[in-house]
Amino acid sequence: MTDAAPGPVAQYTVAVRALCEFTAKAGDLDLRFTPSPTAQEGIAGHGVVTSRRDDDYQREIALTGDFGPLHVRGRADGYDPKRNQLEEIKTFRGELERMPGNHRALHWAQLKVYGHLLCAARGLPSLRLALVYYDIGSQKETHLVEEHGAAALQAYFEEQCGRFLAWAEAELAHRAARDEQLQALRFPHADFRPGQRELAEAMYKASTRSCALLAQAPTGIGKSIGSLFPMLKAAAAHGHDKIFFLAAKTSGRRMALDAVENIKEGAPLLPLRTLELAARNTACEHPDKSCHGDSCPLAKGFYDRLPAARAAAVQQPMLDRAGVRAVALAHDVCPYYLQSELVRWADVIVGDYNYYFDVTAMLYSLTVMNDWRIAILADEAHNMVSRARKMYSAELEHGGLRLLRKTAPAAIKKALDRVHRQWSALEKEQMAEHGGEYRAYEALPEKLVNALQTAATEIGDYMAENPAWFDAEVLDFYFSVLHFARLAENFGEHSVFDVTISTGGKNHGGGTRADSVLCLRNIVPAPFLQPRFAAARTTALFSATLSPWNYYSDTLGMPADTAWVDVASPFQAAQLTVHIAGHISTRYQHRDRSLAPIAQLMGEQYGRQPGNYLAFFSSFDYLDKAADLFQREHPHVTVWRQPRRMGEAEREAFLARFTETGQGIGFAVLGGAFGEGIDLPGARLIGAFIATLGLPQLNPVNERIRERMQAIFGAGYDYTYLYPGLQKVVQAAGRVIRTTSDTGTVHLIDDRFARPEIRALLPAWWHVPAQR
Repeated sequence: MTDAAPGPVAQYTVAVRALCEFTAKAGDLDLRFTPSPTAQEGIAGHGVVTSRRDDDYQREIALTGDFGPLHVRGRADGYDPKRNQLEEIKTFRGELERMPGNHRALHWAQLKVYGHLLCAARGLPSLRLALVYYDIGSQKETHLVEEHGAAALQAYFEEQCGRFLAWAEAELAHRAARDEQLQALRFPHADFRPGQRELAEAMYKASTRSCALLAQAPTGIGKSIGSLFPMLKAAAAHGHDKIFFLAAKTSGRRMALDAVENIKEGAPLLPLRTLELAARNTACEHPDKSCHGDSCPLAKGFYDRLPAARAAAVQQPMLDRAGVRAVALAHDVCPYYLQSELVRWADVIVGDYNYYFDVTAMLYSLTVMNDWRIAILADEAHNMVSRARKMYSAELEHGGLRLLRKTAPAAIKKALDRVHRQWSALEKEQMAEHGGEYRAYEALPEKLVNALQTAATEIGDYMAENPAWFDAEVLDFYFSVLHFARLAENFGEHSVFDVTISTGGKNHGGGTRADSVLCLRNIVPAPFLQPRFAAARTTALFSATLSPWNYYSDTLGMPADTAWVDVASPFQAAQLTVHIAGHISTRYQHRDRSLAPIAQLMGEQYGRQPGNYLAFFSSFDYLDKAADLFQREHPHVTVWRQPRRMGEAEREAFLARFTETGQGIGFAVLGGAFGEGIDLPGARLIGAFIATLGLPQLNPVNERIRERMQAIFGAGYDYTYLYPGLQKVVQAAGRVIRTTSDTGTVHLIDDRFARPEIRALLPAWWHVPAQR
């Protein structure tokens, strides 16, 4: 973290852990000493160790110290005044002797720095330093103790600070130059687009107030640059260390990187470091190798070569995936882990939502550890509810466990068998007592959860004791169980535990076997996201569809002082002709009856104005029936369909049909790949038919969600069905008008669109007639 302190001398604040990771890490990148305890297990382990100490034992001691412009701070685990012993507690699994030496060296470095800070603070002439390793499995402590004089600890502290000082001074200079240029930054275009200035002003004001913002801003006004520019100006004025630009899709991240490039074209002297975060499976150069020096050449000596790679990387103004890879390979280090290191030194970081909002989010943990002052920009934020629900949900399949038991090592089979027995008992009870394939439970099945936790522990211990052993299926099951167990520890009204049973398999006796899926299903992400919002100086969520704002504020857990802005659209009602087909019902029971009038309506519109159209339906089955009938009745019209399973090449081929001179209708599923995030301006798309309200399917899961939403917010139907459905409709219709020169037609096909309460939720700039 870089702090521009008041007064003539700038100060650089660094956490003890960050200082030591910079100066004391050496040797190979080695991830074989796994699995490590979960965060909850680590916290619990610390608690167990400190609870064993005397009443005068001092816990969590805040310590600080200075070395020139460096201000070093941290929190030591514990101090025993009777023994004059400072302790650093580390939890682990497996056999301690298998821990790589560079891990142990890092732990000693941290403890020695804490030792100096304590001696300096309390005037101690000497100190006992103890590394306390606590085995989560056996609950035993191993103590490694050294005695050090205060002078020696001071010398060590100054040595580490000296190694870091040149880098810190360079970072202070970078920050000063960055902020100076940002203060003078000018918008890169001659003027703002209509609506863009309003969005930018709302962003800057939210940063000024240090509050969160929900911004509904129409497509086509340039939201990426309209949000990044004001936050960059605010970075200098309000002391932001970093800006996290988070998006749901690759296209959103690309637009953010393009916006940075656009801004820098108008400010060539701006020393802005921009980093794109890539997923491990896309950044890894050797996916067939393990992450340690004996397997991967880019892990061998990683920390020895890291300083040169890091120094070269921070000289690059744009560190997108290709840029990071080029630097990494030039210095023979892993691109993925170089990227992780560069997070500490970047100004703008572009990545997926999960890097900050997920359970084990890297950006969030680094923000808390380093006390960064951050601004968050979340693009296409209408996706946040569904994405966050997935982050805090977990599923386990019984069928996968059955297969695993056949091939797993004998040492863990007993634990897997115990899980299988408890799971089978739950299935039998559900079928016998409730007679249904789906059931939501008020509480977690304690015996099954305990069996899962025990299995995770035993698998973890086995892997720690056999580091050369590898089984992808066991590893996948292990991580799934860990995630499930972690969420089970925080089970509450925000989530539902349910079991879905399917029958059809045969057991050993020839009878029918039940298989099931256990799901810890998050419904309201708010309790999990609230700490993430609290850790940011300001968070701006923006999208073309964020109405009604209270739905997003409630479900996401936005702060009470969150601001709301609905940016005026640059589009005019005359640009978009909206028709409501009030004589057609697309309800499930009426769908077959709706096919003929839909085909007629589409044929009439195409006959009046040939061109490119998109037709959206609620399911592939509905889509296929509608497309089949339309093709039979209108064989002269070119038709293409979204396939049920679609790769990137098929997606591109579908979109390639929408040319400036083309004519035809593309049939797609509402809420799928073509309902948002695609840009077909001008004649590439002149209209859309939307044959659904987009309401989620009526099923036991959604009904359970509705009940919970009703109990928490008093708006069960709206929060479960209506708002998510209409958000998809508005997003799909938004594909038609992309620029201020576009014109087009949208047909809303369902009688319910004529209802006043439905029309009130459609964009204000649309002119929506009462009924056709």
